[in-house]
Order: sequence, then structure tokens, then C-alpha cells
Amino acid sequence: MQEIKRDFYLNKLIKKDGNGLIKVITGIRRCGKSYLLGKIFYDYLLKNNKKDHIIYIALDIKENEKLRDGNEFIKYIYSLIKDEDKYYILIDEIQLMSDFVSVLNSFLYKKNLEVYVTGSNAKLLSKDIVTEFRGRGDVIHIYPLSFKEYMSIYDGDKYEGYDNYSIYGGLPLTLSFDSENEKSKYLKDLFEETYLNDIIERNRVQNKDELDELLNVLSSSMGSLTNPYKLSNTFNSEKNLKISDKTISKYIDYFIDAFIINKAERYNIRGKKYINTPYKYYFEDIGLRNARLNFRQLDDGHTMENIIFTELLRREYNVDIGVVELNEKDINGNNIKPQYEVDFVCNQGSKKIYIQSAYEIKNDLKEQQERKSLLNINDSFKKIIIINGYSKPRIDENGIITMGVLYFLLDENSLNL
Repeated sequence: MQEIKRDFYLNKLIKKDGNGLIKVITGIRRCGKSYLLGKIFYDYLLKNNKKDHIIYIALDIKENEKLRDGNEFIKYIYSLIKDEDKYYILIDEIQLMSDFVSVLNSFLYKKNLEVYVTGSNAKLLSKDIVTEFRGRGDVIHIYPLSFKEYMSIYDGDKYEGYDNYSIYGGLPLTLSFDSENEKSKYLKDLFEETYLNDIIERNRVQNKDELDELLNVLSSSMGSLTNPYKLSNTFNSEKNLKISDKTISKYIDYFIDAFIINKAERYNIRGKKYINTPYKYYFEDIGLRNARLNFRQLDDGHTMENIIFTELLRREYNVDIGVVELNEKDINGNNIKPQYEVDFVCNQGSKKIYIQSAYEIKNDLKEQQERKSLLNINDSFKKIIIINGYSKPRIDENGIITMGVLYFLLDENSLNL
């Protein structure tokens, strides 16, 4: 398989050089963290630094087993530092080192060391990693391949590529398999043998069956409004299982911490306030979601919505689900306050964008439904409808932009119109 360039993340690592913090590369298992650090970033450093000032150590290989002892590791690193020039310490699979937090914190006192690490267990995947380094860790979150990265080595056109991407997702190794059976087996085995085992081990989960059932339900309801209380009732009525909403909430937090799913909260756009429940849950990688359901329930609309959501996160937007509440009258003349949804409210500093995901707009009525919430937002921020296919942006008389999902995904500046 040819090399996948991940310039977006390479540039992030470059920009963090010299910030005085431990650079911690996190992300779901098999998303390419080790390759980014040990190949892409290492090759970049070689072009600009002396080779003996770049120390790369993969702790998962046998010859480095001795260095998994924290004291031995410190001795080894200091034996390689010969001058006051800058040294880069790149450590892969840091979780294999005993007491790695105190070891890395000790490096902070050496002014000529730049430390970058990756890890693959649940502790390093967890969002609480910054607290492990007492506020002196700088997290670089790596997502599975974006569609643009995926297409950079995919052997086929963008339409065929999107079909495959929407089924098998963006974990890099899926591109190395020729058959659908190989891809399917890889994703299913990875979910069961790696992700779930990490969660169970770290959180000491006693009832794996409950965890499995919840994951199946979340997979089936991807992109639909729900909450722990509603899920608890579903288990009780449809599956004859009694799981409390508190237990479900705890399990969901486990999935979020391990980057398997992401939660989107609802935001009242006119009222400018958050609505506590319900929420929507999306998967970090659509292929894993599909694998969880044995590649059944391949809903094109919700799949596209999930892909858009993850791409927005990758582009470093804060993403909520928007609600527009209107004052209207029913057929009897009574006052009502219907709520209309905006799929994504995207914030990035002072920048805000409203986005509707509409896989198909079959008729004028459907088009009116998609536009109604956007037309009733009383501000001048950008409003976009993303539809299926590849179509360049067009703007209507109300300032609403429509573009195809392939255009949105393949042009990283597609929202900067």
C-alpha cells in the first residue's frame, strides 16, 4: 500500500514544536498514530535536524523491552544527550512503560527536549489524558482517514470511493484488503477484540452483555435523538432487560472516552441556550458502526450525516444540533411552538455555520422542509445544505448555499465561501 500523506496532522505537530509541553497523540486504535509519529513526522525531522538528535523508540518491539522500565528509559535517554542543542524524543506505545507519567513529566525540566508520544491502550485514548500530565500535556487528536486522504490512494473514481468509504470507513488498513470479506472481518474483529476489551479492562465492566446490547442500540439509532432514560425504557420494553439510565449513561461515557462515539448536544438557536436532552450520537468511524451491525442497516442518509459530522470535528469545529422554535398557530387558531431542526451548528471562534444534511431532496415539499429552519434563523451567519453527489456550491436568493457531499469532503476550504 502506498504512503498516505497526512499533512493536516503533520503541520499540527510542526506548529507545536517548542511550546514546552508534552505532545500526546491520541485517537481511536488503528487510526494511524504510530505511522504519523514514526514515519511521517520522523522523516520530516530528518530533513531539518541531525539524525542523532532525533530519538525514536517503539516500546512494543522486543529489543526495547528493557526500556519499558521507567528508570532504565531515563538513563538511556540521558546517555544519548551530548550537548545543549534541541533533541526530539519520539516514543511509540508509551503505555508499555512503567510509571510513564512521572517519566514524561521529568522531561519537562529539560529545556532542550521536545517530547512526542503515542499510546494505544484505553488510558492513552481517554480524554482525561491531559490531567495525567498535570495540565502540561498538549493533545493532538487523530481521526481515521478523511475522505480526501482516503481518495489520495484509492484506486477508483470518487463516486465508487465514497460508496466504499461509507461502508468500510477510514481506518487506513482497510485500504490494504482486496476483498469485502477481508475488510468486514478486520473491522468486526478489531471492534470485539481490541476496542471493547480495552473498555472492559480499563473500567472493570462486569456485565459485557449489557455493554454489547447498548452498543448495538446506539449503532442502530445513529444520528437519532435519544438519551439514557429513553434507552433504558427501550431495553425494558423491547429486550426485556432492566438496565438503569445511570448505568447506560456510564457506559456511554466509556464509549466517548475511548473515541468510539461522539455526542452532539441540542442548542436553541433563537433562545441561545442548550437543551439538556435528548442527544445524538455519531461514530468516530462509520465502518466500525457498520461492522457492529454486521453491515446491515446501511442507511444512506444517516451515514452521510455521520460522515459530515466527523469531518466537521476533524476541521476543528465545535458541533451542536440546532433547534429553531417558532411561534405559529394550528388549524384551530391556537398558539403553538413547533421546533425545527438544524442538523449542525458549527462554531470555530467567532465563526459560525449552519448546516443541513439532506441526502435526497425529491420534491419541492422536501426542499421547503430543509430550508424552513435555516430561513427562520435571525442572523447573518452562513447557511449551507449538503446533498448527495458532487455538485459545486450554488447560492440562492436567500443566501442559502447548496453543495454536494463529495465537494464538501474533497475541498478542505469548501466552507470558506
